[in-house]
Order: sequence, then structure tokens, then C-alpha cells
Amino acid sequence: MRVFDAESVLRLLDMPSCIRAVERAFRARGEGRPAPSAMSGLELRGGSLHAKMASLELSRPYVAAKMNANFPRNPVEHKLPTIQGVVVLFDGTNGVPLAVMDSASITTLRTAAASAVAVSLLARADASTATFVGCGVQARAHLEAIHHVRPLRRIFAIDTRPTIAGEFSVLARDSYGMEVTVGSSLAAATRGSDIVVTTTPSRSALLDVADVCPGTFVAAVGADNEHKQEIAPALLHAATVVVDDLEQCAHFGDLHHALAAGVMRREDVRASLDQIAAGTKPGRVDDAEIVIFDSTGLAIEDVAAAALVYERAAATDVHSTLNC
Repeated sequence: MRVFDAESVLRLLDMPSCIRAVERAFRARGEGRPAPSAMSGLELRGGSLHAKMASLELSRPYVAAKMNANFPRNPVEHKLPTIQGVVVLFDGTNGVPLAVMDSASITTLRTAAASAVAVSLLARADASTATFVGCGVQARAHLEAIHHVRPLRRIFAIDTRPTIAGEFSVLARDSYGMEVTVGSSLAAATRGSDIVVTTTPSRSALLDVADVCPGTFVAAVGADNEHKQEIAPALLHAATVVVDDLEQCAHFGDLHHALAAGVMRREDVRASLDQIAAGTKPGRVDDAEIVIFDSTGLAIEDVAAAALVYERAAATDVHSTLNC
């Protein structure tokens, strides 16, 4: 069984390839090919533990199981990453464990890749200005991913931690040549943006109806359990909502709060991303629509990314081994 630490994952999995792999996974699901999944979660003191599993037919049948610990105070209190865990990749035909790999790197890349797929399908074609609400690890990955699908020229960096926002702005300027404004008013920034990305652990809404203009695309990424919230129910009601998975979003995405508030029904959701990728449901229908992508993270994304790491390693013999 092959073992990949974070450095190995990042060496083998570049962002453009991850975006393509995740898009293929969504398209396969949207076309009705088998892609069963399951998940479970456990709240802990100061954090949570999540398990996600899925299978997918790629070059061969693969199954992945991911166990992630999410402790938002880790960076400050323990000098540790917020997310830590492992992904185990299995042969889908016989259950043989093929690889164990660092999950934080997989999660970061595939989450940003899924948002990039959504941007490519749902943001206006001329979108060039973006606000990043939360400027940590996920925001950095999203900056890179979105850069590959839209020519961003100007960004706003919003974070409660000025140092993190400053580091993010340096990355955007030095690596991508973007014009950056740091610490602006949240509403002023988002109202002046074509794309808004929220990657925070917030437990109360950050964006409401008055905070976005017609035509804006919002990638709401932070609400990965029922206690988190980034988008006000009224904004979801006023927008076109696309989910990564209707069942998940109804239980713990931002959609969950709109359903609980009684301002939306499940049938008000336009489509899931896999349906749009497969062409079975419409995405954006005009440039004036506000489109919100409620992203809770699908295990098929983990399968797609982990399988790509494994296959590239097998082709180049990059691995350490674990005897089982």
C-alpha cells in the first residue's frame, strides 16, 4: 500500500489537473453513472470529526474513505493546521487498499477545484473582480483555482486577522499580478465584485441581500456543518441557488438555514453542480442573476483527486510503502 504525505500529494497533484478530474467526476454523476456516497460526523470540544466515503468509475473502479479532524482554533492555540486526517483509496472491484494519503492537501485542492468548476459554469464570462472573505489556506487555493478559469485582475481581501489578509494580498500581487485592496468594508468590497468566495468558520451570516449586486457569483464554502453559516436566508431566497449535493446542503449547508427559516423549499434549488456539468439542468440564464453555489464538499471529489495522485505515482514510482 502506497503512502503519500502532504508534500508528495502537492508534488503529484497540480491544480489544473485537479480541476479537470473533479469536473469529470461531477459530469459522470450528472450523467447517471454510479457514484454512491455516505458520510458521518461527530462534534468534539473545539472541533469536529467527519468521515466521507464514495465510489466512482474512473480508469478503474475506485473507492475512497476520508477521515478529517477540523479544529478551527488549532493555528492559534496549537500551531497546527485546522484540518488534519487521511484518505484511504481502495480498489473498487476487490476492496484492496491501494494508498493512504494526507487528507488536508487533498481536501484543500479538491474543494478549490470544485469551486473553480462552478465558477467556469456559473460566473459571468467577463468576471474579473473578486472578494475573498477569509484569507487562509482555502482562500489561497481558491485564488489559484479561479485564476485558471477566469482572468481575475482585481481582488479584495477580507479577514478578521490583518496579518493573514496581508500575506494573502502579497501572494495575489506577487504570484498573479493582481491589484489588491486589503481590509475594505465587506459590503463595499462584495458590491464591487463579480465573484465572492467565502471560506470562513462563521456561525452567523456574513452576506445579505444588500451586500451583492446583480450578476454576482458567490461560492459559499465554509458551511460544512449545521452550525456554520455564511449566507443569510434572505439572500439565498433572492438568488439562484446551485448545490454540490441537495441532501447534504439541506442538512448542513447554507441552504439548511434558508429551509429552517421557511424562505426556501428544496424544489427552489435550480440544480446540483453535476446536473449542470452534464447539461441536464440550466446554470446561469442571464448576466443579471445572482448565483450562489452552496458547497459542502462531496466525497466523489476526494475519489477523483486521490485516484489521480495514485495513478501518477504509479506511473513515476513516487511512493513509500506500508506492509499490510
